[in-house]
Amino acid sequence: MSKPRNADPVKLISSIFSSEKYLINEAVKLLMGRFGPIDFATEFIPFEYTSYYADEMGFNQKRRFISFKKLINPDALPKIKLITNEIEKDYSEGGKRKINIDPGYISLGNMILATGKPYAHRPYLKKGIYADLTLIYKKGGFQPLEWTYPDYREAEILQMLAVLRGKYLIDLLKTKKEAPKTE
Repeated sequence: MSKPRNADPVKLISSIFSSEKYLINEAVKLLMGRFGPIDFATEFIPFEYTSYYADEMGFNQKRRFISFKKLINPDALPKIKLITNEIEKDYSEGGKRKINIDPGYISLGNMILATGKPYAHRPYLKKGIYADLTLIYKKGGFQPLEWTYPDYREAEILQMLAVLRGKYLIDLLKTKKEAPKTE
């Protein structure tokens, strides 16, 4: 019989993209106001993997990845996704989003994104939010799965996520060292 235990905290990350750089910067500020300081941010990266969002956001989309300093409990992900959905809604015009915010987290074994879209590899969490198992960590790096989005298969993104996992591991070890001992 397995013995239940609390989950380790995880590293909150987010992908933010829009055709408007100022909207991305505004979203970063709002997210920092909700989830605390960031400890990593990319420069603006072209987002050219799909035309799925063109009707809403136009073309020439840019993206930034960020991660947050404070580790979170993984069961906070649905609430975080609902908050990011509200931010997207606040910046919508005529029912069309002008920005997309995809929160997720990095753990020792995987990278999970939050989504409102069900699918076979997306277990239901709560409040209409599913966990998208995007990448798994094995053999010293993040590995895509058959359903992993094309952008998360890119070597540069996989390397960036590996760096974030390294930061996470350091923070996790500090957290465990600082945790009070119980007997």
